[in-house]
Amino acid sequence: MRVKICGITNLQDALYAVECGADALGFVFYNKSPRYITPAAAKKIIDKLPPFVERVGLFVNEGVDTINTVSRYCDISRAQIHFELDEVSLDAIGLQVLPVVRAKGAEDVHQFKHRYRLVDAYSEGYGGAGKRLNLEWFYGIDCSKIILAGGLTPENLDQVKQLGFYGVDVSSGVESVKGKKNPLKVKQFINNAKSF
Repeated sequence: MRVKICGITNLQDALYAVECGADALGFVFYNKSPRYITPAAAKKIIDKLPPFVERVGLFVNEGVDTINTVSRYCDISRAQIHFELDEVSLDAIGLQVLPVVRAKGAEDVHQFKHRYRLVDAYSEGYGGAGKRLNLEWFYGIDCSKIILAGGLTPENLDQVKQLGFYGVDVSSGVESVKGKKNPLKVKQFINNAKSF
């Protein structure tokens, strides 16, 4: 199972997550988030990452031009879109995209079913709220293109392993404080995810 550690704000957390086996790191370009990072600060971290690590930029309510400009500048490899965009707009973005489904009910998990997508619990804010999804919504459906987010911790990963998700995404579940990762939790989370 692939693992994304989101809300990276410093080089130490980034390198440690990669050392522990993270497949992707998430950088939040949404200035109302406590995990916000400027493009310049993100670029400094990304420039020091080893090869083959996915660099995901999280965008909220930004235009296609802004997403493309920030992504090129920072060397972002995939744009995570945390707001409503139609298929045409998603296709207009100049790099691979990861649409986010902010699920309120079981029917929502089928949005963008032909794409890889991240499914998170709906919250008024955008991401990192630590709210859990109802896993029953995923019973009997193909989860091979779904990255599950929302309220995941090292302790509850066992509950999702039988559902066949492509990957898991964690932010608040491995933090000491908002924006700073807890090394022990990061290591435990990645180890638990990779042991499936």
